[in-house]
Amino acid sequence: MQPMLATRGDHVPTGDDWTHEVKWDGIRALVEVADGRVRVRSRNENDISVAWPELQALASVDHDLLLDGEIVALGQGVPTFGALADRMHVRDVAKVARLAQTNPVTLLCFDLLRLDGRDLTKEPLRERRRLLESLDLSAPTVAAAVQVPGTYADGPALLEAAEAQGLEGIVSKRWSSCYHPGRRSRDWLKFPIRPTASYLVGGFRFETDSDHRLGAVLVGEPTADGLVFRGRVGSGIAGRAGQRLGDLLRPLVRDTSPFATALPRVDTLGTVWVDPEIVVDVQYLAITRDGRLRQPAYRGVRTDLDVTDLTDKGDA
Repeated sequence: MQPMLATRGDHVPTGDDWTHEVKWDGIRALVEVADGRVRVRSRNENDISVAWPELQALASVDHDLLLDGEIVALGQGVPTFGALADRMHVRDVAKVARLAQTNPVTLLCFDLLRLDGRDLTKEPLRERRRLLESLDLSAPTVAAAVQVPGTYADGPALLEAAEAQGLEGIVSKRWSSCYHPGRRSRDWLKFPIRPTASYLVGGFRFETDSDHRLGAVLVGEPTADGLVFRGRVGSGIAGRAGQRLGDLLRPLVRDTSPFATALPRVDTLGTVWVDPEIVVDVQYLAITRDGRLRQPAYRGVRTDLDVTDLTDKGDA
């Protein structure tokens, strides 16, 4: 099953028909608890259980469950996708166990899709939340790994508070909404404070006077007309983040540009072209009139997304 997705909204709805939640900056996951086993699946249905051993604590819950939530790292107080960078690509069991001690994660669970064999996806959100909040997830063995964040009646006030606290944004949900797996619905509206979107890397540049340190990547958006150039991203690539990204890009080097149209010389000068297979998250201030990202910043590789996910305009 794939998770239900939110549509980008243009104004925060008000009234008793809506509830509002913080938009958490992490990795979306569906977590199944059945017969004493815990399976964690990414948004594109990959089994990522081995990467997040903390969530095995849910095996002690005396229920058959299917939970929807966001895996976040709370070590710095405010969850950021970058805090997961050291963990999301690791599959070595011993290394994962060490990272779980130094950089633990938490599942922020905001929906319940199955309870003791009962399919809840056709139930309204209000009932799903009631059942979710009735579960005993506060036992010491579970509480360290799983939290059920609150909901709020005043959406505009929550958005203002989220911005003041440096959070990613909010999501507004219609109380009467059913859960539609794999679909994007206007019953769920998202309001990012500083937009983030996923793009394909089509090329890279090294730092000035370096032949190995990554300095920038060229990103594009897949469309029916091919890969459309969205700009160069250099901020956020320094240090280990750039080294990890460079290791992924080097095997994909090609001779020609993968972009649908010719790029200006200022963008092609010194660029190494790559097959557009690596998906990255980019945070930006705005999109300019010529379709380029303004003040873009690299946030990390998205191994949980692929090209087909990027053709869905709502993003993650």
